[in-house]
Parts: sequence; structure tokens; C-alpha cells
Amino acid sequence: MADRDSLPLPLEVRARLAELELELSEGDITQKGYEKKRSKLLKAYLPHTPGAERRIPVTPSSSSSSSSRYQRRRSTGTRDERYRSDVHSEAVQAALERHSERKMAVLLPSKRQSLIGQTSMDTYTPPDSSSGSDAEGSLGRAGGVSMDSWISRALHGSPSTSSSSSSHSNSSANAKYYSIKICFPVFTIVRICICSIIVYMCVGVPVSSRVSAKIQQLVNTLKRPKRRPLREFFVEDFEELLEVQQPDPSLPRPEGAESTPIQGEELNGLKNCPSSLEAALLRWGAIAPKAPCLTTTHSNAKQPYTLTYGKLWSKSLKLAYNLLHKLGSKQEPIIHPGDRVALVYPNNDPAAFMVAFYGCLLAEVVPVPIEVPLTKKDAGSQQIGFLLGSCGVAVALTSDACHKGLPKSASGDVMQFKGWPKLLWVLTDSKHLSKPPREWFPLIKDANNDTAYIEYKTCKDGSVLGITVTRMAMLTHCQTLKHTCGYSEAETMVNVLDFKKGIGLWHSIQTSVLNMLHVVSVPYALMKVNPLSWIQKVCQYKAKVVCVKSRDLHWALMAYKEQSDTNMSSLRMLLIADGSNPWSISSCDAFLKVFQSMGLRSEVICPCAGSPEALTVAVRRPQEGSSKPAGRGVLSMTNLSHGVIRVDTGEKLSVLALQDVGTAMPGAMVCVVKLEGVPQLCKTDEIGEICVSSVATGTSYYGLTGMSKNTFEVGLVSDCVFVRSGLLGFVGPGEMIFISGTLEGLMQVGGRKHNADDIIATALAVEPMKFIYRGRTVVFSVNVLYDERIVLVAEQRPDSTEEESYQWMSRVLQAIDGIHQVGVYCLALVPANTLPKTPLGGIHLSETKQLFLEGALHPCSILMCPHSCITNLPKPRQKQPEVGPASVMVGNLVAGKRMAQASGRDLSHMEDNEQVNSEIRISYSLTCLQLHKRAEKIATLLYERGQLQDGDHVALVYSPGLDLIAAFYGCLYAGCIPITVRPPHPQNISTTLPTVKMILEVSRSVCVMTTQAISKLLKSRDASVAVDFKSWPPILETDDLPKRRCPLLYKPCDPDSLAYLDFSVSTTGILAGVKMSHNATSALCRSVKLQCELYPSREVAVCLDPYCGLGFVLWCLCSVYAGQQSVLISPMDLEVNPALWLQSVSQFKVRDTFCSYSVMELCIRSLSSLTDSLKARGMDLTRVRSCVVVAEERPRVALTQSFCKLFKDVGLHPRAVSTAFGCRVNLAICLQGTSGPDPTTVYVDMRALRHDRVRLVERGSPHSLPLMESGKILPGVRIIIANPETKGPIGDSHLGEIWVHSPQNASGYFTVLGEENVRSDHFGARLSFGDTQTVWARTGYLGFLRRTDLTDASGERHDALYVVGALDEVMELRGMKYHPIDIETSIIRAHRNITECAAFTWTNLLVVVVELDGSEQEALDLVPMVTNVVLEEHYLIVGVVVVVDTGVIPINSRGEKQRMHLRDGFLADQLDPIYVAYNM
Repeated sequence: MADRDSLPLPLEVRARLAELELELSEGDITQKGYEKKRSKLLKAYLPHTPGAERRIPVTPSSSSSSSSRYQRRRSTGTRDERYRSDVHSEAVQAALERHSERKMAVLLPSKRQSLIGQTSMDTYTPPDSSSGSDAEGSLGRAGGVSMDSWISRALHGSPSTSSSSSSHSNSSANAKYYSIKICFPVFTIVRICICSIIVYMCVGVPVSSRVSAKIQQLVNTLKRPKRRPLREFFVEDFEELLEVQQPDPSLPRPEGAESTPIQGEELNGLKNCPSSLEAALLRWGAIAPKAPCLTTTHSNAKQPYTLTYGKLWSKSLKLAYNLLHKLGSKQEPIIHPGDRVALVYPNNDPAAFMVAFYGCLLAEVVPVPIEVPLTKKDAGSQQIGFLLGSCGVAVALTSDACHKGLPKSASGDVMQFKGWPKLLWVLTDSKHLSKPPREWFPLIKDANNDTAYIEYKTCKDGSVLGITVTRMAMLTHCQTLKHTCGYSEAETMVNVLDFKKGIGLWHSIQTSVLNMLHVVSVPYALMKVNPLSWIQKVCQYKAKVVCVKSRDLHWALMAYKEQSDTNMSSLRMLLIADGSNPWSISSCDAFLKVFQSMGLRSEVICPCAGSPEALTVAVRRPQEGSSKPAGRGVLSMTNLSHGVIRVDTGEKLSVLALQDVGTAMPGAMVCVVKLEGVPQLCKTDEIGEICVSSVATGTSYYGLTGMSKNTFEVGLVSDCVFVRSGLLGFVGPGEMIFISGTLEGLMQVGGRKHNADDIIATALAVEPMKFIYRGRTVVFSVNVLYDERIVLVAEQRPDSTEEESYQWMSRVLQAIDGIHQVGVYCLALVPANTLPKTPLGGIHLSETKQLFLEGALHPCSILMCPHSCITNLPKPRQKQPEVGPASVMVGNLVAGKRMAQASGRDLSHMEDNEQVNSEIRISYSLTCLQLHKRAEKIATLLYERGQLQDGDHVALVYSPGLDLIAAFYGCLYAGCIPITVRPPHPQNISTTLPTVKMILEVSRSVCVMTTQAISKLLKSRDASVAVDFKSWPPILETDDLPKRRCPLLYKPCDPDSLAYLDFSVSTTGILAGVKMSHNATSALCRSVKLQCELYPSREVAVCLDPYCGLGFVLWCLCSVYAGQQSVLISPMDLEVNPALWLQSVSQFKVRDTFCSYSVMELCIRSLSSLTDSLKARGMDLTRVRSCVVVAEERPRVALTQSFCKLFKDVGLHPRAVSTAFGCRVNLAICLQGTSGPDPTTVYVDMRALRHDRVRLVERGSPHSLPLMESGKILPGVRIIIANPETKGPIGDSHLGEIWVHSPQNASGYFTVLGEENVRSDHFGARLSFGDTQTVWARTGYLGFLRRTDLTDASGERHDALYVVGALDEVMELRGMKYHPIDIETSIIRAHRNITECAAFTWTNLLVVVVELDGSEQEALDLVPMVTNVVLEEHYLIVGVVVVVDTGVIPINSRGEKQRMHLRDGFLADQLDPIYVAYNM
């Protein structure tokens, strides 16, 4: 094969080949594309040999010479060489090896197939081990491929990739480094898209599925000791104190003496210096009008454009005249001297910018240079607009070419950008300007304290500040740069920096005119095409000075090929603009090593440091003929995190090599100030903020007096005012200034300070070539739980697999932990080119952080590590030994508080039903006489056809309607025990039919009564697939009833005999049937009648499921018992007509109505935008005096408030809405009723509830939780709050279990399915002390009683019951008790795409399931949002976050979440989740 170096290739072809290799190394093109383009370029120059293979080399390192060149170029692929350091890379590898004994298992998330990108999984799919045993040895012997070899192959990638891009020293070291047994964590790979499963689980732990095995591994991982294990504490009462890190006396502390300010040399040699930059321009424009001032190069083939000093003067003069005299009218000009104008010019047009800048100076107008807005959604564009508005900018100067590229509106005008003031766009090209008259000449003043220009600065939080620089400061700064850099007239400077701000502006625009320099500008666009262009310009123009960044050095190294015509001996100063970046030293060393043979001298490299506030802080002088060496130091990074300077030998892992940036500028004084507290000088061995006292600094933040005083008026030394530079560092030997970081990049985690650049350098040292796209990585901190947490976001290369990404992320965590001893809270990888960019292509930090905080980052891989980095959780609570009853029981007091007990009114010693269809017409009506006759016929059916005996159980499988009521009373007439069962859903029969069959089996039903339609459904083919029809008991159809009546009606001889069975699934997933006696049923109906004042003249609307609980009582029993007219609405009909319930209430002028939370939610969701039309159609709810929500849970305050607010316009009074509470042991304990005080709402301290304490707080207090009264206690009901563990009564300041004593209590459980070890004392509990004779029923719900200031009907103070949650659902974590609904309420508020969520625990891990209402690509955004909000509001770490589709979380007919069913489905891997994240 022919090597291109042996061919006579033109320079442009060589440059194009270099560009191709750069694109290949950075992942911009594929290998195939590289070969094709390279072949096309070299085709004309390769000798043709007949019969020879005309194949171009595949890789750029195919020959030995090119291979050596690539070794010299340090081929590192996507790595950002700004952070390149061989010493640091070796330290990172050593840190990873040090973690070899500590296997940190990082669990890969489970993803749905649609979320996985189009990546090849063949290479990284583990071998099938399904046929092997659970032993470790068998896992590695599947299909002849060992597990170690598979993981090694997954780590290395393809051999060609690893060999061409690896930066390690030798293959043996690599083999040792990648050994799974030495340093890499064991991975458990459980993915929906991968058929085979590899599970490492603890022996003896029962694992029911893939998901539960993975959670068990996570539990085992988290059981390993952390770096700083939490101590055990006991917390008295409800006070929760966050873990406070106590100061460690062994931590390093500064020990040196107090530092003193250093004084720069005097500013001499300025005798003939012009008195202002305008005067300098006038001088050179008159003396040397043809002298070149600025040469602009282009990325295309256009010839360079040279702006002479004569042209610069004439064009600036012309622009100044037009600004002052041609905008507006003579009487009312738009611009006056001192006004601010925006300069909007692209980075490839420095000449137009220079003309505009000096034109503004001549017109005494203040220029505000900004970036060109390309779209309405440019990163940071809105903040730039705020700056322009605060500066009062009304005019924007731009060029014709730039104006054409601006986004336009339909009318052709420049679009109004968000947040921007309305601007007048002025084109500054000569053809658009009028020639000034000969007699007009600007007034050239000496430099004064007027504002010369405003330079913008983007802060850490994304806000944009404008730094004002006076004319005197600008002139003095240029003079100091001339003195320091040794500029002389007619020198040539090559500038690669941004000429609109910072060092590029100070040197190439301002100082160049003061010294009549010739500036050759190399734009960013040209650097992307030809990274060697600036070196070519140095050789072409024999430049003396060049202004670059370490990034440009790296690009030049990547693209450089040995060329004989490269000569850099003319350079006397290579100004490194980001010399303040501690990692620039590596780029400087590498660049010097390669180009030293081309005439580059070591003393030429001059790093500098500067900031918008302090301008240039320090520059290393060109050391021609000087023996003074450059300053370097290797410092301990661990000590730096404590703000202490300690020189390290370089043998340890955590070291940072720094180079000096020179001494103080001439005429300036420099000092180092402490970072915190009142400004004080640091000690000599302490890191602080660099402050400068000089004329050549910024003056203020425009319009921000308070901030300006804190930054620009720091008084430390008498008669000296210092300016904060925002740079962190210290003054070393020889008064040399060292910079260790910036204040903007400082993150304080756990009392230690870390620099974002240091974290990025460590991350990029972990072999990023396979994963990180062009090294695009950003690190920032977010405040979570009273401390800063580190977040690392990087762009992932398109060809990276998910396994590779998580392997890299796990190693990054290890490396950062080993080097910096700090944990990373979140590590996210996003697709390439998706992070917001700065105008020069970098990552916009604040916009990225904002996307992360808003949940709009859209990562493709994410790893949360709250368990490893959150070390300030509340102190764990330990239980106190229980106090004996004798010490706390004194009369009616418990522990000094009133005993928590209350009772309803005493019970004292009676018919029409109607049902409404969707058209609000009476579809069926039944009087009590008709009901009686129909029930008699059904009883006859049971006697004759069913051959049933007294006490037989009959299942009633009916849709909500009058047939169900008639069948119920027919069973009672026949002496049978009815069990109401919800029929299977026709569209989901495979899921709902087994539930029906299960209820029939556990209730021991000997017969099924139903309609002909449902009977056909049970006999259908689809039903037979789910349940065999032969297994059903006999089915009786009630459509065709006997004509004759039952000869004898059954009358129970014992009032305590069984009347019916009430079957229901609780919120904890338990299917339980309770026995309701005739006595309890009558007492319940009597209590409801008295509480609600039900009489034959009343109208009641019931929109509840009629199968269990209070819904069944209101639907089937109360109307017959009390004789009121009941309007029955099936909740299923609301799915067709959501307004059916409210229209029925309005049409029949109902006073009392009952509903469920699911009905309320459906009305809010479907009718929120229709209230006006409902009102127009005559809906009127003003007659409603009570709207009761029936539920077995804590009242949903937010939902009821939303319902009241929504339907307030149609007459619903908020006082009418209340709640009822019932449970399995007593179907109706509380019900608001018509008389008595209004329902009350209290606010309790959520932190106190975690310790079973009740503490009332004011509304809006921190951690306040609103609790709504669960209705008035029914007549005949007594309630007491008891300790569920000790069974003793407790005071009203404590949270306990609600016990109830009432004649309407159920008799007991008939059967329980789902928890066989259910407590046997649910219906026969007795207090351990106090009233030990009364028999109570335990509700299984936690709550408390509070005596209010309101009075009831009897004139006594009202006792309100507040239900907090189910006892079985309480999650005990870290010794404290949490209720799922509190956590779920916080999570729903966390992100707009979360529609529903559920929380539960498994093996002490908190699992959160959230429903995503959005694209599957947004699923990963929810993981950090959920983790953050639970940490912030509840001080808990979420172990697993499961993202599912909407409707996956099971909800029963009452609108209550079935959390335990959800947990079982998750552990059995039946949810089909979109994404499952395992937080480390």
C-alpha cells in the first residue's frame, strides 16, 4: 500500500486528510465513510499497478510512520484535551485498581424494547445460562463461552477499536486492569430485550422473579458499609435533626502566616502613548493609513480581507456621524452620547465589529457586544435580552450579511426574541451609511471615567450581568498589556479567541490599535475545518504573538502532520488565554514537545488569567534572555478540597499539577481573600479568591448597586479598593500567582470544596473514547437536602451500547470516589448534540442545569446514587421501652393529655326506588310493593328450581340496577345468605372473570343468580378459556320468574343470625368477607337514617358501586328501611355521560347525594371546561345540602377542594362537600349528615406523624399536612384511639389505631384470602388497661381525635375524627413511619407528566411506581425528579423508580389504590414497565 507521505500531495489535500482523520477520531463519520472519502482524495495520486488490489488503508494508523505520528498525537478520540494529564490518567487507573476489592454492583435498568436504540446487541448480549444451575461455575459455562470472557469482550469492545484508541501503556496492563476479578463490578443484567438472565443472589433469600432478584441484589449492595457509616441515634419526641457533620480535628488546616498584598511593577515607558484609544486610532489613521490593522480569514475559498488603519478610521468616523445625526430627526435623535447600543456581529466578521466598536467610541456611545441570536430558543438568549432591557438598549448594530441570517417574521422584520426589548436594527456597512460632511469631526477627548463599553458575563445560575468598563480603565489596561507583553508597532498577532469579549477583545481589538498591531483573525468556523490554520498563519505572516486556548493546542496536535515548511521561530509570545484552567498545563507540555523542533521555545508559552470584573489579573512575561524558570507545583487535591495548600510528591493519587500565570500586572496590587464571611486576607498556605486593586479593572455591574459594592468595592488595605476576580488561587514563591479554579465552578459538598473542572478531568480520564461524544461533559451541583450534590451530564456517542455506558458510569463513580473522595448524586448520558450550546459550540452550563431541574433533559441512560452520597439524613429513631400503665393512667388522662375517645348520639326506637339512564329519564321505577312482589317470586325461584335450604350462600352477579336489589331481598325471603358480586367486564373477561370465580369459591356459594345476558357471558368461549364453565355452581336466571308467590317467607329467629356476606378487596390487597347479622344491619340503617335525617319526603341520589361497604347499604338497604326516594346512578354510566350524576341531582332537586372519589375525579377531568355550558343548560346545585364522599381512606383534601371550586359556578356550596369513613369491621363509622357543625380541616406537622405524634400547626407552615375530618361519628358508635402494639389507650396528641364499639359492627370474618395470618382479635379486642371489659373492633386504620370549639346538636363540644392511613400500608423506614399517600402527593407535584403514582416497600427499600403521560423517551426524566422530591420533603431515599404507562396502577371501584396488588405485579415482572431505575 502506498503511504500518502511518500506521495507529492498538495497542502490542501493534506489538510483535507487531516480533517477526515479528526472527524473519524471524534466520531463524526463512520469507518466506511472515512475509507470512501480518503480513497476519493488519494485516487489521483496513487500509482496504478495492473492486477494489484486498489484498496486504500482502512485506518489512519496503517503504516508504521503514521502509527508513530498517532502515538505522538496522543490519539484519544473524543477526549477534551483541556483536561488532559498523563499523571492524572495514571492516578485514575490506580484509583480504579484500588477499588478492585470493593465490588460496587451497578444494576442495569430494565427498559422496554421501544426505548432501546438501534444498536447491535450481539456483542454485548450475555451467553444463555438458563439451562445451568444457580452455582457460579455453571453461569460461566454456557454455549462454550465463559462469563469472564464475555464481560471482557463487553469491556474492550471490538479488537480493532480498542487497539486503535487505547491510551494505556501495554497490553498486559490492560488485561490486568480489565479483569473482572480485580477491579470491575459484577453486573446483574436484567432486561426485557435480553432473553437470558444472569442473577447473582444471596443464598437463602427467596426470590420469586427477575425483578425481586434484582432488588435483592440492590439490598445486598446497600448493606455494605459506606465510607462514612451513620451512627445510631435516638430522637426524643418528633424533632428530626439532620445529620450534622462534626468538624474533624484531623482535617488539614492552614498553618501559615497571614498573606500580604503583592505590588506589581511601575507602569513606565508611556511618554508618547496616546491619551485615548480614539486618539490612537486618529494617529495611526493619519500617519500610517495603509498599515494593515486586521486581516480576516474565511473557512471557504474567499480571499482574506485586510482592514487598514486608514479604512478603520474613515469607516468608524462615518458610522459615528450616522449614529448621532441620521437616526431619528434633528430635533429628536434616537441616540445621544452615553446611550447604550448592542453590537451583534458573527464570529467570522471581526472587521465589521471593530468598525462598530470604534464608531461607538467616537460617537461617545456605549457599545454592548452580544452574540448573534440564531433562533428564538437559543440557550441564554432570554437572559441576554434582560441585560439589553436593563441597559436601556434600543438600537442594535449589525452587518448586512448578519442581518440577512437573522430569523424574520412574516412581515420580513427581525423576529422579536423572547425577553428582548424592541430594537431598531441598523446596518453598519458603508453602502447603508451617509458620508459625513467635511466640517464634521468628532471631539477626541482624553480618557475619563465615562463608561467606554459593557461586557456581558453569564453567571453560574444563568443570569447575565453587564460589567461596565470606563475609558480610563480601558486605556490603562491596554497600556499595562503593552508594557507586560512588550508590544511594539507593526507587530503581527494571530488571534483565535472570541474578539467580542475577554482576552480576545482586550488584545485583538483594543491593545492592537493602541500599538498599531496587525491582527490576523482566525474564526472558529475555520478552526473546525482546518485546526492547523492558526499555525499556518503564524508561518505565513511570521507572527510575533498568537492568542489561543489550550483547546486550540489540542486540535493542532490532533491534525498535525510533519511538514517541512512549519517554522514557529518567529513567535516570541504564545498567549494561553485559559491559563487559569489548571488542566491547561498538559496541553502546553504536549504542544511544546511536538513543536520544539520547529523553532518553538519554551519561554514563549505565556499562560494568563483574567476575568470580566478584574480584566487581566496576571500574564507570564515572555522570558527572552531571562533565567527565571516558570513556576510549577504538584498539590494534594484532598488538601485543596479543604482550602489548604500542601505540596505533594506526585506519588499519591489525588494530586493537581499547576503552573503559574505570572506576577501581578504593572500598577496593580493583588491579594488573596477568604471565600466565606467578612473579607479577610488568607494565610499563605490557604486557597482564596484573587482580588485586584488597579485602575485597569471593571467598575460595576450595570444597574446593580448592591452586587457591585460587594464585588468592586472590597476594602482590605487602607486607601485601597479591591475588585473580586472570581478566580481561586494563591500567591506562590517569587510572588507568582497560581490559579486552581474559578468561583463559578466551585461546589461545596459535605463541607469540602470541589472544582467542576477537576471532576470533569477525572471523568474524562476513564477511557471516554467509546462513550462520550467529543468529550462533551458538564458538571454542576444541585441543592438537595440542605447540601450540594454533584451531577455529571455527558453526551453519549451514537454507537455506544447501554451496557458500555453503564460500565463506564460505574467506573467513573469509582474514579471520582477514589480521587476526590466525594460521591456523584446523578450521572446522566444524553444523545449526541442534544445539550444546549454556547455560541462557540461549548455546553451551556446553566441551561443544562435548568433542563435537569425541570425534568426536560431527556437522558438515554441515567444512574442515581443517593444511597452512596446522601450522608446527612435525619438521625434514625429508636423506640423507647414502653411505660407501664400504672404510671400513665390517671383517671381520664393519659400521659398528661385527654384520652382520645368519642361517641355519637344514642340510638332511638318507615318506600320508592328510581334509576336514571344517560338521558336523565326514569328508566326503571320500583315501589316497595312492587319490590316485595318481585322478591317473593325470586324466593319461589330459589325454592323450586334451586332446591336451596335455609342458610345456603347465593352469589348475586348483577350489573348495578333494580334486579340486584330484588335478588337481594328474594334471598332474604328464602332464608339464603346473599353475596353481591361484580360481574365480569365483557372487554376484559380474561382478567375479571377469575376474580368472580374466586369470590364464589371462598364464599362457598352453592348457586349463582344473574340475568340471561350475564349468564351467556359466563358460558361464552372467551370465558371458558379463563374459567372452565363446568366448574361453576348452578346458575339461575331471573329474567323469567315464576308467576306464583312464595308460600312462606323466611323470618330469622335470632337477630344475631347472618343476614348477608360483604366481600371486598382492601387497599392492602386482602379479599375479605365479613358477616353482617340482621341486628347489625338494622342498627346500621337506623344510624344512617338518624344521621342523614332520611324520611319518605327526602330525595337521595346515590352514585356508588352497590357491591360492598356503605355503597351497598345506601343502594339496597337504606331506602327500604327509611322510606326515602332514592335516585340510583351507576358509576359505569358516567363513562358515557360524565354529567349524568350532577344533572340528576339538579333535575330531581336532590338535597343529599353520595359518591366516590373515582366519580369526583371523573367529573373534574371530563367537565372542567364545560361548567359554563352546564350552567347555560340549567344545572343548579344550590339545593344540595350534603355531598358525601364514601371511602375507606384518608380524605383527599386537594380533590374535594378542586371539586368545590370547579362547580361553585353552578351553585355547589363548599360546606356541602364532606366525607364518610367505614372499613371492614364497621361499614359506616363516620358520616357528615345534615345537622351539626361543618366539617373541619386541621394542619398537622408531617414530621410529628412519623413519630406517631400529633402536632397542630398553622396553614402554610413548613412540613404542614392538611387533614380533613372524616365526617361526624354515627349514632350508637363509640371510638377510642389505642396503641396498636400495646393495645392501651393513648392521648389525643398521639396517633394510634381507631377502635370502634357499636351494635352495627360486623360479626367477624367469614374468610380471608391474601393474608392467612390476619389478626384474630379484629372483632374482639380489649384494652390492656383502663376499660378492659368493653369489646372493641379494630379498624386497621390510624387516626386521632381532636375536640374542636364547635358544638353539636346537643350543645356539647364536637369531637372530630381524622383518619391518617391504613395500618397495614404504613412504611417503617429508618425507625420512622411514613404513609404512602404523603409521598405520592409530593411525587405527583414533581413533574407535569406524572399522572398517578404509588409507593410501597420491599425489603426496606422504597419503591415508587409512576405513570407517564407522555413520550417513552421522557421516562428517564422522571427518575431524578422523583428521587429529589422524596429526599427534600420526606428525607427518604427512593430505592427503585418504576415508570409505567397510564392506567397500570390498579384502582378499585371506590377510587382507592391497590398498592399491594401493584407490588405483587412488580415483583412478578407483570407490569411491562417503560423503565426501571435502581438507585445506588
